[in-house]
Amino acid sequence: MSEELKLVFAGSMGAGKTTAIRAISEIAPITTEASNTDHTEFDKEETTVAMDYGEITLATGEKLRLYGTPGQARFGFMWPILAAGALGAIILIDNSRPDPLADLEVYLGAFRPLADAGAAVVGVGRMDRYPQPSLEAYAERLGELDIVVPVMPTDVRRRDDVLEVLEVLLQQIEATCGDGTIGEDTGADRGAPGVVL
Repeated sequence: MSEELKLVFAGSMGAGKTTAIRAISEIAPITTEASNTDHTEFDKEETTVAMDYGEITLATGEKLRLYGTPGQARFGFMWPILAAGALGAIILIDNSRPDPLADLEVYLGAFRPLADAGAAVVGVGRMDRYPQPSLEAYAERLGELDIVVPVMPTDVRRRDDVLEVLEVLLQQIEATCGDGTIGEDTGADRGAPGVVL
């Protein structure tokens, strides 16, 4: 493999980045969890302070490296470091947070170059219990930001949901590249293009 193939999972603390990577990684994920000292942001015991890391194999045999960013803005200096050279980004939004549309703006703003290149997908979690804002509201906000990326409901605990988001992202990237370099075997019978399951 001549170059590293990597994707970034980004979003607020508690949006499910670690869980999503754990759901699809073929290796035991490497995490940098530490005790959460900011319970005003999110009431959870641990939070990612540097990155999460996992891997999944593409149909070409190449390893797709999965990096999860820390969610808290105070660790935002890690976001461009982890995004450098990434094929794309999966932005996870927690619909139970006080202002998930504001979260959308923060994280898409941080990963705007990938979004503008058509190499991003937004996965909205906890919509089963918190149906508002709706997917239509997200689409409207994206229109206001002049960003065109897919938005879909995503339960990061479900491997199939995470693979579906990954499938959509890989299709976006392939359409942008136009050269079929990412997983030439579409893998449609296995649930995600270019991914060996």
